[in-house]
Amino acid sequence: MAEIKCVGVVGAGQMGSGIAQLAATNGLDVWLMDADRDALSRATAAISSSVNRFVSKGLISKEVGGDAMRRLRLTSNLQDLHSADIIVEAILESEDIKKKLFKDLDGIAKSSAILASNTSSISITRLASATQRPSQVIGMHFMNPPPIMKLVEIIRGADTSEETFITTKSLAERFGKITVCSQDYAGFIVNRILMPMINEAFHTLYTGVATKEDIDSGMKHGTNQPMGPLELADLIGLDVCLSIMKVLHEGLGDSKYAPCPLLVQYVDAGRLGRKRGVGVYDYRKKPVTPSPRL
Repeated sequence: MAEIKCVGVVGAGQMGSGIAQLAATNGLDVWLMDADRDALSRATAAISSSVNRFVSKGLISKEVGGDAMRRLRLTSNLQDLHSADIIVEAILESEDIKKKLFKDLDGIAKSSAILASNTSSISITRLASATQRPSQVIGMHFMNPPPIMKLVEIIRGADTSEETFITTKSLAERFGKITVCSQDYAGFIVNRILMPMINEAFHTLYTGVATKEDIDSGMKHGTNQPMGPLELADLIGLDVCLSIMKVLHEGLGDSKYAPCPLLVQYVDAGRLGRKRGVGVYDYRKKPVTPSPRL
């Protein structure tokens, strides 16, 4: 398999833009694709701001930062990814939508290209079934935010080749990441463990065991976690948490993975977390009430 020189990323949200930034700051040419031009504009601003922070903190040189921004190209045309050596999708966590994308990419990408998914829970084997190159389909699950979090979870589908695995693992290591390899079972490693904990935190809130603040404080200070499970759910996105719990419940067939009714209710209400300004916590700026004059 050819050396990775050009990376395609589909999806210009927080995950996609973070993956694109990683590739560009590690000397690779990048195509970042999203049908939404506004999303591309937001991604450009976010990447530029993040790269500048890395430079100001001395994590990368000014030259590397400048080179990264020159290597980044934006497009709303999927066809522009035809030259990429690996294409990483980071779109909505929906099997049907991802399958359609993989089918489209299979017809666009060059024959040697690897098709990777940033899915956090969906079967790589089933995604690969939408293509004519299942040996070149793999899971490459970055943690949020990709430029900062050290782990990449690599998932081999039933037909993923050793060459595809080694190439993908080497790329993650070039990015400075620690890699772990999971077999293709629902939730893989991290979310198989993390999401039931978050779901249980929702049950703890739902049944009135404690306030959201005390649940998060208890887990932060009692188990040395950097943030509580409810805060983390808001950061991830409650819709994403619910989607993963549904995959676990369906894929593993155990009632212990059934989503908490409170989590379902919050998603139904559009309380998706930080990205919407409100989730378990309210992040919207409150109007300041002037103090009465004495």
